[in-house]
Amino acid sequence: MSTSQQADPLIGRLVDGRYRVRARIARGGMATVYVATDLRLERRVALKVMHGHLSDDTVFQSRFIQEARSAARLADPHVVNVFDQGQDGEMAYLVMEYLPGITLRELLREQRRLTVDQTLTIMDAILSGLAAAHRAGIVHRDVKPENVLLAEDGRIKIGDFGLARATTANTASGAQLMGTIAYLAPELVTRGTADARSDIYSLGIMLYEMLTGEQPYKGEQPMQIAYQHATDSVPRPSAKVSTVPEQLDELVLWSTERSPDDRPVDAGTMLSRLREVEKELGLAPQVARAVSVGIATPATAAESRELTKVLPQTASLPQASVDDHDNATHLRARTRRRTARGAWIVALVLLLAGSAAGLGWWFGSGPGSLVAVPDVAQRSFDDAATALALEQLQAQPQEVNDFDVPAGTTVGSDPAAGQRVDKDSVVTVFVSVGPATHQIPGLAGVQADEVRGILESAVVTVGDEATEFTDADEGAVLGVTITPRSGAEPFACTDGCTVYEGDTASMVVSLGPIPDVVGLTAGQAERALDDVELQSTRVEEYSNSVDSGDVISYDARSGGGNWRPGDTVTLRVSIGPRPVQIPENVIGKSIRDAVAQLQGLGFEVNAGIEDGTLPLGFRYWDIYKVRATNPAAGSTAPQGATITLTPTL
Repeated sequence: MSTSQQADPLIGRLVDGRYRVRARIARGGMATVYVATDLRLERRVALKVMHGHLSDDTVFQSRFIQEARSAARLADPHVVNVFDQGQDGEMAYLVMEYLPGITLRELLREQRRLTVDQTLTIMDAILSGLAAAHRAGIVHRDVKPENVLLAEDGRIKIGDFGLARATTANTASGAQLMGTIAYLAPELVTRGTADARSDIYSLGIMLYEMLTGEQPYKGEQPMQIAYQHATDSVPRPSAKVSTVPEQLDELVLWSTERSPDDRPVDAGTMLSRLREVEKELGLAPQVARAVSVGIATPATAAESRELTKVLPQTASLPQASVDDHDNATHLRARTRRRTARGAWIVALVLLLAGSAAGLGWWFGSGPGSLVAVPDVAQRSFDDAATALALEQLQAQPQEVNDFDVPAGTTVGSDPAAGQRVDKDSVVTVFVSVGPATHQIPGLAGVQADEVRGILESAVVTVGDEATEFTDADEGAVLGVTITPRSGAEPFACTDGCTVYEGDTASMVVSLGPIPDVVGLTAGQAERALDDVELQSTRVEEYSNSVDSGDVISYDARSGGGNWRPGDTVTLRVSIGPRPVQIPENVIGKSIRDAVAQLQGLGFEVNAGIEDGTLPLGFRYWDIYKVRATNPAAGSTAPQGATITLTPTL
């Protein structure tokens, strides 16, 4: 995407809750055209948006709305359809038919001049569309190759009725002459008036250009070209290209007569004559089928070289309802009329000289002069303002976020570099303030999928994701760290923070608690830990309370902190009670002393004189001595085992 496209705030925007703007197609004097998606009808459309600085100008607003009304009144396959017109806040827009293809201007640049077959095909379609406009009482006023669309599916249409107005309101001051000067009718130059015959003149100039590859009038200043329109006669195309048929010579001369009364009265009349010429030449207009360049798809521009080859005649033409013409007689009569005009042409020249001088000031050094916007990208704003001032343009800064352009550096301008604008126009210079910022809320305890969505919506890349065993729910975020795209030190964002688009985030996510393995057999504990990617090792120890082979406990994590997959857990596994040696020195001791000594070692003691053997029981523990023990003294027994004493009698 180009810099100007990146800086265009409309791209990606939803207009009026319905039209999603995809890309910019073109920019004109009044409006910018975008390709958009109509979300309601699920189709591509062309969205024409009035320039913001014109939104307060009621004259421009009415002219903009007039385009919608003018085109909407026309139901012809050779006129670009207008679907909708509306206002979104301060933004006025039109919704038009989207026609991927090229303009006639692009075709002329590619081929320079067209064949007779191609010319007839395109002129037939243009005249058909314009005839529909003239029947509806609409004058186009801006007929030129840029406004003729050659769709890649073969359709040929005329569009951009932005200057159109009813034939009953056909006057305009010199300052309001907005049509392209190369196609401007003499009456628009001298009197500022226009009707259907003015469109015919523009068509005649365009027909000459298609046949010869150049415009009939040239000049370094618009004033010079306007003067030629008002004083000179368009030459025959065959004088430039000898293969042009006489019938097309006649059609060019007829349609470009300086006097409107000598031209066809409207496009319908000229179309009838054109179809008669087609019949005389044995050619039939064929719709182009191979145009492959879309207005909004410049990537396919190379395919435009495969432009339509007009096919041989395959169908009969409708009978033209006009009087037969003797072409040679018609041309001779025209020559006599031109000779007769010689007497007053000098006076007309003098009259037009004053108009030409005014036009020269208007287009040469006055408000009508145009200058190209210089390229102001990748500079400081002051440097950009200086470059614009040298072209007599005013700079107005507008901050924009940009991924790649450093803060304080210009991104581009609106109008874009190369666009031609009036002197003293205000040019918006886009100045980068770096990537956009976003406020991130507290993330602790939020599920990882939700956190990932929050960060990605802020154009933050989620990188490393560590996991730990904790008492928090499985999937809950324990911590978030942001690494700035600028290379600054990472910082925590667990409790919320401000991020820049393009930053990178890492997360720590809970796996839930570690499996409870205490009381399980050693084998069960090892399998449970292995299932959650924890390693294990055993340490055996004695236990009076845990059965042999069962897990008594496990050690804390080495280095502290929470357990993580891949860590090794040390299991404390019981091997039963610890064995203790029965001391030999209990032999010969009193029963009381022996009982105390053995109980101190953790044994249970059966004194042997409480079972009725001695009638007086433990009263005699201090009198009787230990003769033997079971198990025998000197052997070992587990703690808690019962030692039976055999007393002396």
